[in-house]
Amino acid sequence: MKFQEFVEFKAIRASVDAEDKDGVIKELVGSLVESGAIDTEQQEHIVSAIMSREELGSTGIGRGVAVPHTKHVSVDNLVGTVGVSIEGIDFNSLDGEKVHLVFLLVSPPERHRDHLRALENITRQLKNDTLCRFLMQSKTPDDIQQLLEEADDNQFV
Repeated sequence: MKFQEFVEFKAIRASVDAEDKDGVIKELVGSLVESGAIDTEQQEHIVSAIMSREELGSTGIGRGVAVPHTKHVSVDNLVGTVGVSIEGIDFNSLDGEKVHLVFLLVSPPERHRDHLRALENITRQLKNDTLCRFLMQSKTPDDIQQLLEEADDNQFV
């Protein structure tokens, strides 16, 4: 599954304002609402569902990356976004390091396979140090979109 299939490019944040895990999750879900990918009425429910998932174990997978995610009945298709934190956010990551790249994903409950494929794509692509470095250096959402499209085209292999 490619980034283009689930990342809502209008919701990308090249520099998040949030300074903690709760704040960045709220900010990124809010950006999905602003882009029209998620209904405003569902915003708090989705934030709550993602936070409940975080209680099971941090989605900070290491190497400066976190992938908070949930399944929610209010979405018909996979939707996601990306946020970059210059300062880094304490996400209780597996490696104890701060998170600089946050990929947030919301999927319909019945799309288990697509949810897993999207998570697999994110984790596989973000094992590439060059891609991660370029994403962290991005100044605009357009820069991030271009990098994700290049990753989809296997330009960072």
